[in-house]
Parts: sequence; structure tokens; C-alpha cells
Amino acid sequence: MSEKLRYLTAGESHGKALSCIIDGVPAGLSISEKNINKDLSRRQKGYGRGGRMKIESDSVQILSGVRWGKTLGSPISLFIENKDWANWQDVMGVESRSSERSTQYAELALITRPRPGHADLSGAIKYNTHDIRDILERSSARETAARVAAGAIAKKFLYEFNIQIISYVTEIGGIKSQGSARPASRSEAGGVRGQIDEKKLLAIFKKAESSPVRCPDKNAEKKIIDKISGAMKKGDSLGGVFEVVVIGAPVGLGSYSQWDRRLNARLAYALMGIQAIKGVEAGLGFEMARRSGSEVMDEIFHKGSARPASRSEAGGVRGQGSGFYRRTNNAGGIEGGISNGMPIMLRAAMKPIPTLKSPLSSVDIVSKKAFKAVYERSDVCAVPAASVIGEAVVAFVIADSFLEKFGGDSMEEVKRNYKGYLKQTREF
Repeated sequence: MSEKLRYLTAGESHGKALSCIIDGVPAGLSISEKNINKDLSRRQKGYGRGGRMKIESDSVQILSGVRWGKTLGSPISLFIENKDWANWQDVMGVESRSSERSTQYAELALITRPRPGHADLSGAIKYNTHDIRDILERSSARETAARVAAGAIAKKFLYEFNIQIISYVTEIGGIKSQGSARPASRSEAGGVRGQIDEKKLLAIFKKAESSPVRCPDKNAEKKIIDKISGAMKKGDSLGGVFEVVVIGAPVGLGSYSQWDRRLNARLAYALMGIQAIKGVEAGLGFEMARRSGSEVMDEIFHKGSARPASRSEAGGVRGQGSGFYRRTNNAGGIEGGISNGMPIMLRAAMKPIPTLKSPLSSVDIVSKKAFKAVYERSDVCAVPAASVIGEAVVAFVIADSFLEKFGGDSMEEVKRNYKGYLKQTREF
């Protein structure tokens, strides 16, 4: 698969900075550091975050690819300084250890006790090192700040075409929210499976944005905060589930022609690439496997048919073609690997953070003696942050698929191509 939009990140958790290069953004997109910093700030919030959030206040510097507030069409390079670098220069310095001071620091910083659930042991064996710091510095979720910066640019691009990416938390520590937009089962909805419209989705998102755990359900929010507080006292950690929704995506993103061009596959790949994500669903997901086909397929209707669509059924669906609509969205907006014009609904499960203040048993990779795993400063719960990261990686895939479909080296060209496609769908 040839990517139209791509990015690479670099940097270590306690290194000098994180950096990102984004290639393929069309010329003429209005972008500013303020646009990106808003999402960087959202990523750092959430009850249960660790002490580092008090040290870092992430902000981006745009080093290239933008002039006078507009993208040039050339690669965009981003720089996010690690403010804690001043305290780690001897441990994470780039130059070879030449002084007695740096040698002493290196010996003090040597980590040989792998943490269960992290990349520590597998990474040390793979890269043939007995200093686990070489592994944990890059495998750390600190890297996701660069991905959120890249995603912020993708979201700004998509917004030019009235496509929005939202997210919210639906579950933490086994406590479930009632504010999810996940399609209801027959038992939950009394036999009526209603379409989730854009207004309801945006209302859910607005509630989540004002919640310290990004949960749109106030009752669940209080229980979740209490649960996180309990985990803090025990030196434990909690995972959870979040949803990411794409509103306004047209019919036709992705393709069934090759396995790696299927939109759902690409989205699942991106979400699973976030640290600690262990499962991804689209639409009803695994629940589909528990029901019969007649219960889960989204029937197709037309405004010109005998039964006219109600405003709630036909509203909020863009690019569907000349009058086609659905009353349900169990597929989550993707059928056959192609977006169908309904909201694209994704769900991701995040495991508890493996770094614990009450560490689990491990074995020293040098002495082979049993020890308790090392504790690195960490979060108790990072599910709210993960939902913001989920927005970023989903936005990048949608933006890439959009450019793959509509092409163009400038925003004017992309908009012209998209306008022509919408005209074609209306005449279908």
C-alpha cells in the first residue's frame, strides 16, 4: 500500500526532545503551533496521571514545512522539548562517557530488573543489552506526544472537509459508563436499534471533555475516580476502554481490493500501535459474533421508497449517495473495508499500566537472582490520555485514506476533487 500521508517519530522518554516528520500534507493548509498545543495539553490531562505531568507542559515548535501560517507541501518537522532533560543529561547524554561523573551516573542509572508487562526483557534480549534503560526510554508512552502532534495536523486537515474525530472513555477498572454511543443490543434498547446521530455524538464528546476521566456519565465518573484513588493507595494501576468516532467521513474511503487497503484493518493497526492497547473493535465488534445475521446487518433504505425516512434516520449522514440511508450502525461505519457514510465507531481496550509502586516479581538479567521489578515514575491510570492518542492515530489514517481517494498537492486541488466526488454520489 502506497501511503499518501506518513510520519516518523524519534526521541527517548528522558532524552532532550521528541521529534516528528510528517510528509504528504498538501500545500495551503492553515496550521499553527496553537492548533497542535491544544491536543498536547488534552493528552496530559486526566485523573490518575503520574508526577511527570507536573513537570512537563508540552508545547510544539514547528521547524519546517509551514510559512506564514500555511503548509508548503514539503515535509513538516515538529519538535517537543522534554523539560525534565536538565535532570537527565548525565544519564541520557549523547556523547560517550568521558568523565568520572558521567560514568558514575551511568552506573547508578543501570537497570537490570525487567518489569512484567513491559518491553524490558524481550527488548533487552532482542537488542543484546544488559541495561534495560536502553529499552524503556523508547518503548515508553512518552513517545505518543509526537503522535498526538502529528494527529493534530491530520485533524485540522479533515476539519476542512467537515470531518471530526472525537473520543470518550466508556470504562475504567470494570466500571462502565452509560454515556457510550455504541449501538444498543435489543435487550438494552427494547428491540429498537436507533441510529446515533451527530448531535448526540457531539453532546457525548462535550461531556467527556469536561470530565477529569473523560467519561460522559457523571455517575460512573465519580465511581471511576474513587476506584483510581483506591489503586493509588495500593500502589496498583487500572486499565479501561475508550471509543473513537469519526463524524462526517464520506462513502468510499478504503478498499476491499487488497487486505492492507481495508479501512478497518488500517484503523485497527493504528490503534493497536498505541502502547498498552490489547484489543480493538469496530461497531458492535465481538457482540456481532454472539447474534444472528438478521439482528446485526444494517438494512439499506432510500428516501424515495414507500416508507419515508424520519429526520433522525436520514440526518447527519454525509456522502451516502442519492437518498440512501440506514437506521442502524452496527457495522460501525465500515463495510467490506470501505466507509459507508455512517459515523465510523471504534473501541480500544487498554491494559493496566505495568509499572507498579508495589512491584511484581522479576529476575535480574545479570545476576539471575529473584527481585522485585524496578519502579519508574508512572501513571496509575492513563485511559483518558489514551483516548486522545486514539483520536490522533485514527485521524492520521482517515486523512491518509482521504488523500489516497481524492489526491491533490494543494488544498484547492483536494477540495475541487472532493466537490466533484460529492456531486457524483448525489447523482448515483
